[in-house]
Amino acid sequence: MAEQRKQRYTKKQLAWRPNTPKPRRSTRVMFASVVLSLQALALGFAGLAMFGLRGRFDGGVPALLMCWGLAVVLFVACAFVKKPWGIGLGWALQIVTVAYGLLQPAMYLVGLAFLALWAYCVIKGGKMDRIDDEREREQKAWDAEHPEQA
Repeated sequence: MAEQRKQRYTKKQLAWRPNTPKPRRSTRVMFASVVLSLQALALGFAGLAMFGLRGRFDGGVPALLMCWGLAVVLFVACAFVKKPWGIGLGWALQIVTVAYGLLQPAMYLVGLAFLALWAYCVIKGGKMDRIDDEREREQKAWDAEHPEQA
């Protein structure tokens, strides 16, 4: 019975003890994941639009498959944004999205909009993470100076 109970929980859940501080999540990672997810959805619908505009026999199927393929890659890239190279992968995917304008000129607008959103989120999210790190260091220093109030 106890063995079955252990299998239901993750390693983090089993390692938890009372008064365990919750690890802080990166704002940049959260912002980047949201942008990539929304971009994947937009590309999925853009593929359907390109298919509708071109038809089955006029290059619509390859355009649809290319858009859906990139959408899957964008969803998978959300998992790697935490890694040091994940943000670079996101930048590369933004360039690929802008390049989809060669298939359909309206995609230049979509690609540039997501590129601007990506840049803003990565830059602003990194700034927010640095501010949070500074606040955390200051809080730890204050707690060390005032142990009776912690």
